Amino acid sequence: MKIVFDIPSLIPYVNWPYFYYAWQVKEEQEKIRLRTEAEVFLMKIENRYQAYALFELFAANADGDDIVLDEHRIPLLRQQQGKPPYLCLSDFLRPITSGIKDRVGVFATSVDLGLETDFDFDPYQKMMAQLLADRLAEAAAECMHEQVRKKYWGYAKDEQLSIPDMLIEKFQGIRPAIGYPSLPDTSLNFVLNDLLDLRQIGIRLTESGAMKPHASVSGLMLAHPKACYFNLGKIGEDQLRDYARRRGLPIEVVRKFLASNL
Repeated sequence: MKIVFDIPSLIPYVNWPYFYYAWQVKEEQEKIRLRTEAEVFLMKIENRYQAYALFELFAANADGDDIVLDEHRIPLLRQQQGKPPYLCLSDFLRPITSGIKDRVGVFATSVDLGLETDFDFDPYQKMMAQLLADRLAEAAAECMHEQVRKKYWGYAKDEQLSIPDMLIEKFQGIRPAIGYPSLPDTSLNFVLNDLLDLRQIGIRLTESGAMKPHASVSGLMLAHPKACYFNLGKIGEDQLRDYARRRGLPIEVVRKFLASNL
């Protein structure tokens, strides 16, 4: 399913602390000034650009460290360092041996590419546009996930959370994003592209699976009440080889994708 968002509808979902952090602004008065300028900028461009979300819900199960859909597999990685339990995102789905189908969501969000390319004439406006584009892509993911929980998936249809509560993730379930600590392999975007056809919202992939526009988010939606985020950390050569086998890719290619986790 594709959702188109206008900018005003997403402004309440913007997580401003991340915006301030990107500007390296810490003083309260500076934050107020910066937010005022950002909101004026958004009002000026609100009729020129849009943001987009794309998602599908699939019957799914866990098969070891893979998520198994009807015709696809999403290979995942498991923690190997620190104290047990050693987590993998597939732990939050029913195993395939249970005979009971579970569910998983797959999503991507993005913005019009012009937000990243139309302001080269002014370095300040260019930075403002790019950082707001990042926040709008994240806001689109937040708004989409709320609709999925309450309407499309409906596992939390009675949820009554304020947006500030959503932004600190008080809802049931998680939305792990590709390229983040529990899903560090950006090349998994090729698997998501097979499932979603990311071109529908203007996303193209580089050779490594990075998304263009840069202001794009992709990942999974899991509903298990005990689902949690975690940092994968370092993995061993044994898991690297097993993961490469499950991905169906040469180990040296996968080694490049996971260099920071080796």
